[in-house]
Amino acid sequence: MSTGKRALSGIVAAGVVLGVGELIAVPIGPNSSPLTAVGSSAVDNSPAPIREWAIDTFGTSDKLALFVGMAVVIGAIAAAAGIARKPIGAVVFAALGVVGVLAAVTRPDATALYAVPTIGGVIVGIVVLHALIGAAAPATEGMNRRSFLTLAAGAAVLGVVAGTAGRMLTSARAVTADRLGFMLPTPTPQPPIPAGADLKIDGLASYITPNDDFYRIDTALVVPRVASDTWSLRIHGMVDREIELTFADLAQRQAVEKTVTLTCVSNIVGGDLVGNATWIGYPLKDILEEAGISPDADMALSSSSDAFTAGTPLEVLLDGRDALLAVGMNGAPLPVEHGYPARLVVPGLYGYVSATKWVTDIEITRFDRATAYWTDRGWGALGPIKTASRIDTPRSGSSVPTGKTVIAGVAWDQHTGIDAVEVQVDEGNWVPATLSEEYSKDTWRQWTVELDLPSGQHAIRARATNSAGELQTNQTADTVPDGATGYPRISVTAT
Repeated sequence: MSTGKRALSGIVAAGVVLGVGELIAVPIGPNSSPLTAVGSSAVDNSPAPIREWAIDTFGTSDKLALFVGMAVVIGAIAAAAGIARKPIGAVVFAALGVVGVLAAVTRPDATALYAVPTIGGVIVGIVVLHALIGAAAPATEGMNRRSFLTLAAGAAVLGVVAGTAGRMLTSARAVTADRLGFMLPTPTPQPPIPAGADLKIDGLASYITPNDDFYRIDTALVVPRVASDTWSLRIHGMVDREIELTFADLAQRQAVEKTVTLTCVSNIVGGDLVGNATWIGYPLKDILEEAGISPDADMALSSSSDAFTAGTPLEVLLDGRDALLAVGMNGAPLPVEHGYPARLVVPGLYGYVSATKWVTDIEITRFDRATAYWTDRGWGALGPIKTASRIDTPRSGSSVPTGKTVIAGVAWDQHTGIDAVEVQVDEGNWVPATLSEEYSKDTWRQWTVELDLPSGQHAIRARATNSAGELQTNQTADTVPDGATGYPRISVTAT
């Protein structure tokens, strides 16, 4: 039997393992699938520099990149298993199964059943591996190249169909219909957004970020599926009384509408992991105060349905800012990938310490008693937003006509506000930009300036000043441990 056929046998058998595992995971839970379990463990245990490199390199496609990378590694190992002697190949598959089982049963929401998809997939995969190798063996009577290819194609189809069916069934039985039937509460309306808040310049990010364009960075390889009729929020810990809220309870409360800009701590200087949306929800301050907060508490440790945690400074939630238990986004129920049915929105903090999606639990505690997901992995505990700006147009590396050129972008410092933006060309003087009309100190502001660019290549930088009179720092810092800093810079060629 040729080495190529043996390698192909291993790869096809590995595909069957993953496909069958996905299908078996449907009634157990999406996080029990072998690929998801191993991927989630890789995310949780990767060193901070590797995670930041992945986000910087792949952006919101980081999860797809992870799955592709895993597929390449698994394919290489499976090919080697196919090339090896028959008993060794089975041992390699069994070893991969052990890794998958350990990854699955150690997930925060795992039960003993989480081991079943991997075990079932590996058993079927080993059977397929032996069948393929046997079909291609020269000594097998009645078997030829066509027989091997037919069996290999059939096994490959089995893996693809099983895997696709597993993913589709997981999605179909989830919360899509629940979200479509969800009735948003009628909020107390906020003041209308003035027309001057959006400069409507080509290439400039719109004032309100559409839901489909809003960045998504989280730890969930499979988006949690939580139905509104089973959702609840438990508030406990250092409180006078533990409370648990359902949507029936929330229906007795008055919802509010607030426009707030959110920013990811992984946003590089000049990056796009920031967005502005109008949220519908319930003031967190009112909810927390009903529980009776201990004066010794200083942290709200929020948890998602998939066990992600964020530690939020309690004083921020109680100081009167528009911190929300949000259920709507831009006039629609929260998209599933953005936290349906409920999430937290807190102006002035990076999302890793505040913007818990699929939130189900808030423990009132202290920073010296508890830690959260990202702080356990090297990020700062408090996560305050830093004054930042971005150049949207022209794009770096582009060519522009010689002469007057419109330069535009956005700037933000949530819960402090932006008072000024300046632009510099080729280390020259800083030129004030025109700002869009301010709507709220919790949202970004657009800015624009028209400058004369002579022929040649030019470096353009921007900087913002917040409403407290503090200038954006020009000191360069990485995203770890608490947000990147420095002036955004682009390069253009005037011709």
